[in-house]
Amino acid sequence: MIKVLRIINRFNLGGITYNVSYLSRYMSADFETLLIGGAEEKGEESSLHITEQLGLKPQIIPELQRAVSFKSDVAAYKRIKEIIREFKPDIVHTHASKAGAVGRLAAIHCKVPVIVHTFHGHVFHSYFGKGKTFFFKSVERYLAQRSSAIITISDIQKKELTEVFNITDPKKTHVVPLGFDLERFTKNTEQKRKEFREKYKLADDELAIGIIGRLAPIKNHELFIDAIEFVKNKTNKKIRAFIIGGGETQQQLENYLQSKNLPFTKLAESPSLFCFTSWIKNVDWALSGLDVVALTSKNEGTPVSLIEAQAAGKLIVATKVGGTADVVGADSGFLTNPNNPQEYKEKLLEAVNDFEKLQSKVANNRAEVLKRFSYTRLVSDVENLYKKLLKEKGLL
Repeated sequence: MIKVLRIINRFNLGGITYNVSYLSRYMSADFETLLIGGAEEKGEESSLHITEQLGLKPQIIPELQRAVSFKSDVAAYKRIKEIIREFKPDIVHTHASKAGAVGRLAAIHCKVPVIVHTFHGHVFHSYFGKGKTFFFKSVERYLAQRSSAIITISDIQKKELTEVFNITDPKKTHVVPLGFDLERFTKNTEQKRKEFREKYKLADDELAIGIIGRLAPIKNHELFIDAIEFVKNKTNKKIRAFIIGGGETQQQLENYLQSKNLPFTKLAESPSLFCFTSWIKNVDWALSGLDVVALTSKNEGTPVSLIEAQAAGKLIVATKVGGTADVVGADSGFLTNPNNPQEYKEKLLEAVNDFEKLQSKVANNRAEVLKRFSYTRLVSDVENLYKKLLKEKGLL
């Protein structure tokens, strides 16, 4: 039996939790997996319902926190070393930055045979100042040298890590796209759409434009707000905007809307131009009700919301950052220069004004998305990589 210790930053609602859960649940009988990670942070929605639905009981490490803290990080490091000594894994596989740093250090010092890390995104631009960014790059370069393999989730991300930021050796780096259970985005869509639009009192002739994800500076929701304002003033069509998610910048965004005299609500029964819905766990239900899905981020890994939006057959308007170009098909919508907000506004306006014509093309990419980003493909790719690495170590 091959033992895998899988470590995630924290169990918050998002694509990483889904992926570590699928990898922990659906590996072949050759593998035994222990899943551990930090808890969700204040303002985030817990995603432990995902692991529970799959029959998993992950071990929570409270000390493993997103923010850099010497005391908490050392405590998390010591706890993970204890778990490694008890579980005796053949493979430690870490996911995302904090788990990758603390988890790999523990695995290195415990001499775990195979160490794998997945970059679900990175913080090498648009997050911190030059000093902090240099420090994080230096840490990641050291850890990459000591890792058996590095996984990136898109070709663009691999190019960034190997050529742009020189974090890791291309020969050590493997592209493994994310995987999901996307069939739920194709089932009972009419009923879900009816329910969503009735809940939020959307008329048949209103286009619902949604942005899905954590409310954080890197997501640049201000651009979404500006673009909706621009479209509202330029089109004859009726539109409503839905900000789906929660996080640290919610009050800031509410203040921004107030400063622009733009109406908003947090109540489904009170229709307004903007609606803060908070987190919606059954995102397939929400996507059924939306018409256009937006993304305005300054930096991304592989944006899960865009994968799910395409599986649901939705038109997309997104900034061309990180792995978005690897995800969004040619007929699925528009990708814009992240440094050109006016271009974004104009493409969102085009999406609204030409919605019927553009929507008719979206279905062309749906089948490809369902195949390319399935969780069965994800599990197969990772299992094959594990066996290859174990063979190179003479352990298989």
